[in-house]
Amino acid sequence: MYMKIIALLTVFGVTQLAHGVDEAIVLKSEHPTRYAVKSGDTLWDISARFLRDPWRWPDIWVVNPQIANPHLIYPGDEVVLTYKDGRPQLELRRGAEPTAGPRTVKLEPQIRVLPSTGAIPTLSIEAITPFLTRPSVMSERELEDLPYIASLDDEHLIGGSGGRVYARSLEANDNLRYRIIRRGVDYREPRDNKFVGIEIIDVADAVAERYGDPSTLRITRAQREIRIGDRIIPATGGGKTDFNFLPRAPEFAVDANIIGVIGGMSRIGQYQVVAVSIGKQHKIEAGHVLAVYSAPQRVKDRVGEAKGPSKFTLPDRRAGYVVVFRPFDKMSYALVMVAEHEMRVLDDVRTP
Repeated sequence: MYMKIIALLTVFGVTQLAHGVDEAIVLKSEHPTRYAVKSGDTLWDISARFLRDPWRWPDIWVVNPQIANPHLIYPGDEVVLTYKDGRPQLELRRGAEPTAGPRTVKLEPQIRVLPSTGAIPTLSIEAITPFLTRPSVMSERELEDLPYIASLDDEHLIGGSGGRVYARSLEANDNLRYRIIRRGVDYREPRDNKFVGIEIIDVADAVAERYGDPSTLRITRAQREIRIGDRIIPATGGGKTDFNFLPRAPEFAVDANIIGVIGGMSRIGQYQVVAVSIGKQHKIEAGHVLAVYSAPQRVKDRVGEAKGPSKFTLPDRRAGYVVVFRPFDKMSYALVMVAEHEMRVLDDVRTP
């Protein structure tokens, strides 16, 4: 019988949790004994082939000190399930050495070097890249301090691709490339209505043609119609992004909520991005897995309403799991990995 010793300390909506003996690792039914990694795989997908709970990967991953970067897995590698003292463990057997990346192994005459696209990511790159490479949440002060669109070409009220806009408070940038953004929804902690951040919406890309007061920008790509009052930030140029964080449960109890869903939908499904009301202030990190529980619902008892109270509260139920991939100061963005039931804004998120 496995037990946990729990120490509770509520700070900013987070409850500290001290673990005693770990819960047993549960292998997935019909799990493989070995798996050859392919291009397009993610760490989450591979873990889900072996484990009922994919975030328990770090608990059974055996690090081989003879392999450089043993936490990184590449196409051509093989993940092997073995047992030690009756406990399952996963080992990495390095495949052919790719040409990219600082990896070294001992080469034998029979081994041939093959090209590789690099280590597999933890989550789908397509789903999270826009949220990793561009600012997505700002404070009120950060947004107000940005330069802004003061006028549009030919005094139009709405601008589009190929047109010109005129900006004030814009400082020269050697890169000349800019993003035009707009304020989205205000994110708030639902339990006390505290402000936690502002959603940033991408409007257009532009290049500077002239600096001054006003500065002239030419629109190179417009996702939305440009308006007077839209804000401007320098384009980042796409720095190196880490996609290789480990999925894992937080080592403390979390008590927070979904506070938004990207795209403005009311119902949430697999691979959608959600905002959760917990962030770096609460020690949340990229890779932390959180369980989603549906908010308790009041329903009407149409059969027994004549005999007593006509409404009662349904118990909450687990709706799925999300993985945090970009934490901010007071909130985070997370990707829905498992959707067992319908999720909604204000649903609870907790330590799985």
